Amino acid sequence: MSNDLITDPSKIERIKTYVKGLDENIQGGIPKGHVTLVHGSAGTMKSSLCFSILYNEAILNKKNSLYLSLEQSFESIVQNMVNMGFDLSKINMININDLSKFSAGLKKVSKIGGNFILVDIGAIRGQVKDVKTSENRSWLNVVKNIVLRTKKEANIELFTFDSLQALYTLSTFNNPRMELFNFFEFLKTQSITGYMISEEMGNGNNSMFDNEGFLSDAIIDLRLTPFRRNIVREIKVDKMRATKCNNDVFSLEFKNGAFYALYGGQNPLL
Repeated sequence: MSNDLITDPSKIERIKTYVKGLDENIQGGIPKGHVTLVHGSAGTMKSSLCFSILYNEAILNKKNSLYLSLEQSFESIVQNMVNMGFDLSKINMININDLSKFSAGLKKVSKIGGNFILVDIGAIRGQVKDVKTSENRSWLNVVKNIVLRTKKEANIELFTFDSLQALYTLSTFNNPRMELFNFFEFLKTQSITGYMISEEMGNGNNSMFDNEGFLSDAIIDLRLTPFRRNIVREIKVDKMRATKCNNDVFSLEFKNGAFYALYGGQNPLL
């Protein structure tokens, strides 16, 4: 038997979601090293939830994170988070939007931790020469190289990828399940806890290829549900390996700079 084998469930290291009322229903958080699919339609606060996790881990545990955006620009993300009440002066936020300045950007990493590195792929796209082909097969390799460099130079522990649908639009996959499996396993070999944002397709399907759910260690589902004359945001854990989960549907609220999961298993009290 390996000395590293965990036999006591309480010894599993977990990363909080920082959703009050949800962590209490998933044994304290998501197991470290899991790749979690954060899925939902537009407007369900997927990006905000992932940002909140990385933000709080930077402040409370001094962990370094990488947020890789294929959709929103750095300016758009910052404006949204400031508007939500996040105090960005509490973290060392580093914006990288030019590959030629990648190393210079990583030199701004604080040695005491709490670094939030945001790589704006949208701004970088025009600089990458080897993906301007009819097949666009190299984007996943670009992402892997960015992860490897930030892991090596900044020792990142958390990673958000926003979003898988944007990657699918840019890329062509011969074998989607195998290529995504290899990507998820790559994150695990780097000892990185990953949050993969997945936009719900217009037909209600979970994804373009319907593979992420099988490959992910955990699935957090966000949704908008009509209730009387209101639209209620809801959150549900569909699965989470190595965790005893409450799979109820909770109302999701954001107030005073924090997320709350409320009213599990019953209608919200509006």
